[in-house]
Amino acid sequence: MMSFLRQALLVCCLLAWAAVVPGPASARPAPPPAAITLSAGWQFHPDPADRGGALGLPAGGGDGWSAVTVPHVFDPRPLPQLFSGTVGWYRTSVRPPPTPSGYGWALRFEQVRRSAQVWLNGRLLAAHNDPYTPFDVPLAGLRAGAANEVVVRVDNRKGAEPREGWWNWGGITRPVQLLPQPPVTVTDPALLSRVDCGAPGPCRSAAFVFDAWVQNHSPTVQQPEVRVSAHAPESGDVAAVTRRGPRLAPGAQERVRFAVPVPGAPQLWEPGHPRLYRAQVSPLLGGAEVQRQTLSAGLHAVAVHDGRLYLNGRAIDVRGASIEEDVLGHGPALTDSDMDTIVADLRAVHANITRAQYPLDPRLLDRLDRAGIMVWSQAPIYHRDELLVYEAQRTAALATLGQTILQARPHASVIADSVANELSPDPDHVPSTRAYMEAGAREARDLDPSVPVALDLLSYPGYPPEHTYASFDLLGINNYFGWYPGHRDHSTARLEDLAPYLRLMHRRYPQQAMVMTEFGAEANVDGPASQKQTYAFQQQYLRRTLQAVASLPFMNGAIYWTLREFAVKPNWDGGAHRRDIPLDSIHHKGLIAYDGTRKPAFATAAALFAATPLFRPLSGPRASPLGPIGDVLLLALTLATVLALAALSVWSFVGIRAAAGRRPPPPPPIRVRRGDRAAPDTVGV
Repeated sequence: MMSFLRQALLVCCLLAWAAVVPGPASARPAPPPAAITLSAGWQFHPDPADRGGALGLPAGGGDGWSAVTVPHVFDPRPLPQLFSGTVGWYRTSVRPPPTPSGYGWALRFEQVRRSAQVWLNGRLLAAHNDPYTPFDVPLAGLRAGAANEVVVRVDNRKGAEPREGWWNWGGITRPVQLLPQPPVTVTDPALLSRVDCGAPGPCRSAAFVFDAWVQNHSPTVQQPEVRVSAHAPESGDVAAVTRRGPRLAPGAQERVRFAVPVPGAPQLWEPGHPRLYRAQVSPLLGGAEVQRQTLSAGLHAVAVHDGRLYLNGRAIDVRGASIEEDVLGHGPALTDSDMDTIVADLRAVHANITRAQYPLDPRLLDRLDRAGIMVWSQAPIYHRDELLVYEAQRTAALATLGQTILQARPHASVIADSVANELSPDPDHVPSTRAYMEAGAREARDLDPSVPVALDLLSYPGYPPEHTYASFDLLGINNYFGWYPGHRDHSTARLEDLAPYLRLMHRRYPQQAMVMTEFGAEANVDGPASQKQTYAFQQQYLRRTLQAVASLPFMNGAIYWTLREFAVKPNWDGGAHRRDIPLDSIHHKGLIAYDGTRKPAFATAAALFAATPLFRPLSGPRASPLGPIGDVLLLALTLATVLALAALSVWSFVGIRAAAGRRPPPPPPIRVRRGDRAAPDTVGV
């Protein structure tokens, strides 16, 4: 009997052990196939005469190919003869690994400047004409288990429009990936912040809002589930939600949006404490994971209240420098080392924010997330009023804006979405520009309601108030008072006129928060501070401008233009009009020269940035837009009002005492049920 009991106990233990111990790896579900980065194995063929078709280049034939690594730029030298652009061809061979049934493959191009055509095994598959947005090319006709020839024709020839404030680079300037394409995919996923903060006040509860598109690539109707999880950086808490998605016909896609409540106290992202949740997004078919995407997500509350910019419930006063993706010898085809240097330079100058005039490389945004450096993100819609007259151009600009936001919104460092830079300073009287601005503000709020919507202004005095600006939360002030002369009746020649201009803007737009998004002075020669384009003038200009910003507490910060010099266009005259200094292609306003040498103004900026706390006291004095005399008049009016109210209170008190016996009893208190609030996951689709 005892032997039987011992055997029975042993069997029970073995069964229990089998229930909790995982089996061999072959018994577990295999993870979905992973993306493959295609950096090596490329070849390049210049085609200045645009005769590639006759030479057999679309099929990968012809002579004259040379090995390159992608990202790649046609020619990294900013020489005048290269600015107008040319044509170049790229080829590589791909042999994708085996995949489960129902899978295909696609190519993901993060950026090709300016336009691209893609061939597979000699057959044209796709074309893309936006030089700043990513695109995917499904590889229809891919030969399984065999080498496949991919050819990309790149054309960076351009005319005068669209205007751009940077060099006309050409090439496959960002990474390329070979993406597995399962029957159902989730595209452009983001975990957006929804944090409950007072205005101002502490932040209490939080949730992520998951937003993405689900697409059916299979030949049958599918109804996938979407699983989202986020692991807290410090506590280890896990926020996880699985939702059933919509029924999708073959080829259909729909937007999916739902809340992912965050347990416990929110672990917020901010400069100095760049806390990031580790997130995973997976579509499921029949309970099986068919795709897996990992990303970092940050919780923060960015808001504008009464003209103040708040981060996590506290008013902020930012200092930083803008960047261009342009490095000597590489142009915009940045290496990992190039991006590490950019972040290190921002840290060295004590910048807590940066800005660019076009969408930044996601690899660089990842680094800025981890470094705790905020980003003023902007679509490359720059001086485009002449093009925006046409409806097709407005539609194209809105598409570029949308893609800019979709690239930026997964990143915690992004605190603003700017829809344009330096369009007409009088949009109320330019209907096409106003139409784009207002449509852009709506698009930005729809795609990323977690951050304010901004507009960067061509700042000239002498224009009337603009009703169009009411569509925006943030106004970026591109200020060159004291550097560029401006125009007739709109002079910016005197730096002394900057503070009065900013006061006027604050009076006109008291609900919008203002940040100085550009200011700078060229410097590449020695000389006295009284002469433009000298290092001493640049130092003085930077110091005086930041003093003006610091003296106006309604200003929410300043971003210098730029951190590092970059190539802009041939024979660039940066505003000093010095005939004794030869013109070149380099924008010399940077704090760091194109060769990486720090100018004297770098140390000046670093000291001033470091001396300015990011978070400002909530009870600190606010500058009046009325100026000093107006402040005195306002104080007198306030005292008179207080005296009048005191007299009225005494008079009322006497009357109240006399009527006390006739007052009816007070009504019972009204009780509000907490359960009446909407559930946290009822987010509109």
